Amino acid sequence: MAAAICLNPSPETRSARLTDSHGRVIHDLRVSITDRCNYKCVYCRTGESVAHAESAIAAGLEAPTHYAELTIEEYLRLIKLFVGLGITKVRLTGGEPLLRRGLVELIQELGSLRTLTGEPLDVALTTNGHLLGRLAAPLKAAGLDRVTVSMDAVDEPTFERITHVPGSFQAVLGGIRAARAAGLTPIKINCVLLRGFNDDQVESFARFARREDVVVRFIEFMPLEEGRLWTPEIVVPLREIVDRIGRVLPLVSLPPLEASETARRYTFADGIGEIGIIAPVSQAFCGACSRVRLTSDGKIRTCLFSQIEHDLYGHMRRGDGDDELREYIFQIVQGKEARHHIGEPGFLKPSRSMIHIGG
Repeated sequence: MAAAICLNPSPETRSARLTDSHGRVIHDLRVSITDRCNYKCVYCRTGESVAHAESAIAAGLEAPTHYAELTIEEYLRLIKLFVGLGITKVRLTGGEPLLRRGLVELIQELGSLRTLTGEPLDVALTTNGHLLGRLAAPLKAAGLDRVTVSMDAVDEPTFERITHVPGSFQAVLGGIRAARAAGLTPIKINCVLLRGFNDDQVESFARFARREDVVVRFIEFMPLEEGRLWTPEIVVPLREIVDRIGRVLPLVSLPPLEASETARRYTFADGIGEIGIIAPVSQAFCGACSRVRLTSDGKIRTCLFSQIEHDLYGHMRRGDGDDELREYIFQIVQGKEARHHIGEPGFLKPSRSMIHIGG
């Protein structure tokens, strides 16, 4: 239960940029617009949630949500509040956001927003790519800037063993190519590596990056799954990934594009293609974190590993005005955690898994 916060809207809040008590400027908002998903990836969802989803789909229903979803209009109102406090980048996530009705309309509205400096809002989306083939062009036309596809293998049998969905590999590959044709570039491919599970895909992904003209980003496995799969031994660390790729395709380090960038960037020695490695476990980047998250049911999470959520939607539902809501956001972000504590004694997983928090 969050501590009570005194809401006395101040004129300063209206023009203030979001900063936390550690001096970090917050400019990146991740918004989950559903926790439904049409995949059943084994490292993400437990058998119980998979069985529940399969039963609904077999009955001709949509995959169920675990938490409530807001209306598109409600998400838009909340996002506008954050933009008014200095957010410059919004990434729509899930679950699987392409399942959400009204997505194209939401992106159209977001595309019309301007940041505090008058620049267009940067709007991106993370998807599993299964429905991207038919939606890439409409999303681009609506104003989407770029897309990231979660893809944990480039070998078809391995990929479908992970997703538990026949035909998923070809659907995702087609979606990636449709996104490139639509101009949703640069396309980033996120691969979560687990030792003994899909770590044999590293070198193949490097070749895939060059062949498909995409940026492949490997992500160290974090303790955000529904079950209790995570152990330090399962994590494939940054140094190992770089060494393995370098033995077959020499890499050259690239400078960061901005201080808060999460990925260490590399190109190949011939300059063709790019690899990124996001290493929150072995080389945490908390000191430059610029992100907050909004869950599908309207809760603010100041860190993936927060133990407390803050009910922004609850304040909106009870009738708080925009000034009061901005003041609430401002004060919550002031309390953002200094860092996560993965691997330390006493570490606690968050109460929600990644599918319910939003990527």
